[in-house]
Amino acid sequence: MNLPNKLTMLRIILIPFFVVFMLLSPGEAAYRWIALGIFITASLTDLLDGKIARKYGLVTNFGKLMDPLADKMLVSAALICLTALGQLDAWIVIVIISREFIISGLRQIAADNGIVIAASYWGKYKTTFQMIMICLLIAAIGSLYLLTEIVTWAAVILTIVSLIDYMIKNRQVFMEDK
Repeated sequence: MNLPNKLTMLRIILIPFFVVFMLLSPGEAAYRWIALGIFITASLTDLLDGKIARKYGLVTNFGKLMDPLADKMLVSAALICLTALGQLDAWIVIVIISREFIISGLRQIAADNGIVIAASYWGKYKTTFQMIMICLLIAAIGSLYLLTEIVTWAAVILTIVSLIDYMIKNRQVFMEDK
Protein backbone atom coordinates (compact mmCIF):
# COMPACT_ATOMS: atom_id res chain seq x y z
CA MET A 1 0.00 0.00 0.00
CA ASN A 2 1.50 3.33 -1.07
CA LEU A 3 1.69 6.53 1.02
CA PRO A 4 -1.41 8.25 -0.43
CA ASN A 5 -3.50 5.14 0.27
CA LYS A 6 -2.09 4.95 3.81
CA LEU A 7 -3.11 8.58 4.35
CA THR A 8 -6.61 7.77 3.11
CA MET A 9 -6.81 4.83 5.51
CA LEU A 10 -5.54 7.05 8.34
CA ARG A 11 -8.39 9.46 7.61
CA ILE A 12 -10.91 6.62 7.88
CA ILE A 13 -9.31 5.35 11.11
CA LEU A 14 -9.48 8.85 12.63
CA ILE A 15 -13.25 9.15 12.09
CA PRO A 16 -14.38 7.05 15.11
CA PHE A 17 -11.93 8.92 17.37
CA PHE A 18 -13.30 12.21 16.10
CA VAL A 19 -16.88 11.07 16.80
CA VAL A 20 -16.02 9.86 20.31
CA PHE A 21 -14.40 13.17 21.25
CA MET A 22 -17.28 15.15 19.72
CA LEU A 23 -19.94 13.22 21.60
CA LEU A 24 -18.07 12.06 24.73
CA SER A 25 -18.99 15.01 26.89
CA PRO A 26 -20.53 17.81 24.82
CA GLY A 27 -19.99 20.44 27.50
CA GLU A 28 -16.30 19.63 27.94
CA ALA A 29 -14.26 22.15 25.94
CA ALA A 30 -11.07 20.06 26.02
CA TYR A 31 -12.79 17.20 24.18
CA ARG A 32 -14.06 19.62 21.53
CA TRP A 33 -10.56 20.96 20.92
CA ILE A 34 -9.23 17.40 20.61
CA ALA A 35 -12.06 16.62 18.15
CA LEU A 36 -11.14 19.77 16.19
CA GLY A 37 -7.50 18.70 16.08
CA ILE A 38 -8.49 15.26 14.81
CA PHE A 39 -10.81 16.78 12.19
CA ILE A 40 -8.12 19.17 10.94
CA THR A 41 -5.53 16.36 10.84
CA ALA A 42 -7.91 14.12 8.90
CA SER A 43 -8.74 16.96 6.51
CA LEU A 44 -5.05 17.63 5.89
CA THR A 45 -4.51 13.97 4.97
CA ASP A 46 -7.04 14.56 2.19
CA LEU A 47 -4.98 17.44 0.86
CA LEU A 48 -1.75 15.48 1.07
CA ASP A 49 -2.84 12.15 -0.37
CA GLY A 50 -4.07 13.67 -3.62
CA LYS A 51 -1.02 15.89 -4.11
CA ILE A 52 1.39 13.03 -3.42
CA ALA A 53 -0.52 10.57 -5.62
CA ARG A 54 -0.55 12.96 -8.61
CA LYS A 55 3.01 14.25 -8.16
CA TYR A 56 4.61 10.81 -7.92
CA GLY A 57 2.24 8.89 -10.18
CA LEU A 58 0.83 6.84 -7.30
CA VAL A 59 -2.82 6.99 -8.39
CA THR A 60 -4.48 3.61 -7.78
CA ASN A 61 -7.96 2.16 -8.18
CA PHE A 62 -8.08 1.80 -4.39
CA GLY A 63 -7.33 5.52 -4.03
CA LYS A 64 -9.87 6.51 -6.67
CA LEU A 65 -12.55 4.64 -4.74
CA MET A 66 -11.55 5.20 -1.12
CA ASP A 67 -10.33 8.81 -1.17
CA PRO A 68 -13.70 10.38 -2.03
CA LEU A 69 -15.46 7.85 0.19
CA ALA A 70 -13.22 8.76 3.15
CA ASP A 71 -13.97 12.45 2.55
CA LYS A 72 -17.71 11.84 2.53
CA MET A 73 -17.46 9.70 5.68
CA LEU A 74 -15.49 12.38 7.55
CA VAL A 75 -17.75 15.28 6.56
CA SER A 76 -20.93 13.25 7.15
CA ALA A 77 -19.72 12.15 10.59
CA ALA A 78 -18.96 15.76 11.54
CA LEU A 79 -22.29 17.05 10.25
CA ILE A 80 -24.25 14.33 12.04
CA CYS A 81 -22.39 14.99 15.31
CA LEU A 82 -23.03 18.73 15.02
CA THR A 83 -26.73 18.06 14.40
CA ALA A 84 -26.91 15.67 17.37
CA LEU A 85 -25.39 18.42 19.53
CA GLY A 86 -27.96 20.94 18.30
CA GLN A 87 -25.42 23.12 16.52
CA LEU A 88 -26.55 22.53 12.96
CA ASP A 89 -30.03 22.29 11.52
CA ALA A 90 -30.88 18.87 10.08
CA TRP A 91 -32.04 20.36 6.76
CA ILE A 92 -28.50 21.65 6.12
CA VAL A 93 -27.08 18.18 6.71
CA ILE A 94 -29.71 16.67 4.43
CA VAL A 95 -28.87 19.13 1.63
CA ILE A 96 -25.12 18.49 1.92
CA ILE A 97 -25.31 14.70 2.19
CA SER A 98 -27.96 14.47 -0.55
CA ARG A 99 -25.70 16.41 -2.89
CA GLU A 100 -22.92 13.91 -2.22
CA PHE A 101 -25.20 10.96 -3.01
CA ILE A 102 -26.43 12.61 -6.21
CA ILE A 103 -22.91 13.42 -7.45
CA SER A 104 -21.69 9.92 -6.54
CA GLY A 105 -24.57 8.44 -8.52
CA LEU A 106 -23.86 10.74 -11.44
CA ARG A 107 -20.20 9.71 -11.39
CA GLN A 108 -21.18 6.02 -11.32
CA ILE A 109 -23.51 6.41 -14.31
CA ALA A 110 -20.79 8.34 -16.14
CA ALA A 111 -18.17 5.69 -15.34
CA ASP A 112 -20.49 2.96 -16.64
CA ASN A 113 -20.59 4.92 -19.91
CA GLY A 114 -16.82 5.45 -20.03
CA ILE A 115 -17.05 9.12 -19.03
CA VAL A 116 -14.87 10.63 -16.32
CA ILE A 117 -16.35 13.54 -14.39
CA ALA A 118 -13.58 15.77 -13.11
CA ALA A 119 -13.89 17.84 -9.97
CA SER A 120 -15.02 21.39 -10.65
CA TYR A 121 -13.94 24.62 -9.03
CA TRP A 122 -17.43 24.95 -7.52
CA GLY A 123 -16.93 21.56 -5.87
CA LYS A 124 -13.56 22.64 -4.51
CA TYR A 125 -15.01 25.89 -3.13
CA LYS A 126 -17.88 23.90 -1.61
CA THR A 127 -15.47 21.55 0.12
CA THR A 128 -13.34 24.42 1.43
CA PHE A 129 -16.35 26.23 2.90
CA GLN A 130 -17.77 23.03 4.37
CA MET A 131 -14.46 22.29 6.11
CA ILE A 132 -14.21 25.85 7.46
CA MET A 133 -17.86 25.70 8.58
CA ILE A 134 -17.28 22.43 10.42
CA CYS A 135 -14.15 23.78 12.14
CA LEU A 136 -15.96 26.94 13.24
CA LEU A 137 -18.92 24.94 14.53
CA ILE A 138 -16.68 22.53 16.44
CA ALA A 139 -14.71 25.40 17.98
CA ALA A 140 -18.01 27.09 18.94
CA ILE A 141 -16.39 30.42 19.76
CA GLY A 142 -19.17 32.83 20.66
CA SER A 143 -17.42 35.90 19.28
CA LEU A 144 -17.25 34.16 15.87
CA TYR A 145 -21.01 33.52 15.73
CA LEU A 146 -21.65 35.91 12.83
CA LEU A 147 -18.69 34.57 10.84
CA THR A 148 -19.89 31.02 11.51
CA GLU A 149 -23.38 31.90 10.22
CA ILE A 150 -21.98 33.53 7.07
CA VAL A 151 -19.67 30.60 6.34
CA THR A 152 -22.50 28.13 6.98
CA TRP A 153 -24.79 29.89 4.51
CA ALA A 154 -21.93 30.13 2.00
CA ALA A 155 -21.31 26.38 2.37
CA VAL A 156 -25.00 25.59 1.77
CA ILE A 157 -25.21 27.90 -1.25
CA LEU A 158 -21.98 26.52 -2.74
CA THR A 159 -23.27 22.97 -2.14
CA ILE A 160 -26.37 23.75 -4.21
CA VAL A 161 -24.49 25.73 -6.87
CA SER A 162 -21.91 22.96 -7.30
CA LEU A 163 -24.70 20.38 -7.67
CA ILE A 164 -26.42 22.46 -10.34
CA ASP A 165 -23.08 23.04 -12.07
CA TYR A 166 -22.31 19.29 -12.17
CA MET A 167 -25.81 18.48 -13.42
CA ILE A 168 -25.71 21.06 -16.22
CA LYS A 169 -22.15 20.28 -17.33
CA ASN A 170 -22.81 16.53 -17.32
CA ARG A 171 -26.40 16.36 -18.56
CA GLN A 172 -25.24 14.20 -21.47
CA VAL A 173 -24.61 11.41 -18.94
CA PHE A 174 -28.38 11.11 -18.40
CA MET A 175 -28.97 10.92 -22.14
CA GLU A 176 -26.39 8.20 -22.81
CA ASP A 177 -27.57 4.66 -23.36
CA LYS A 178 -25.25 1.69 -23.34
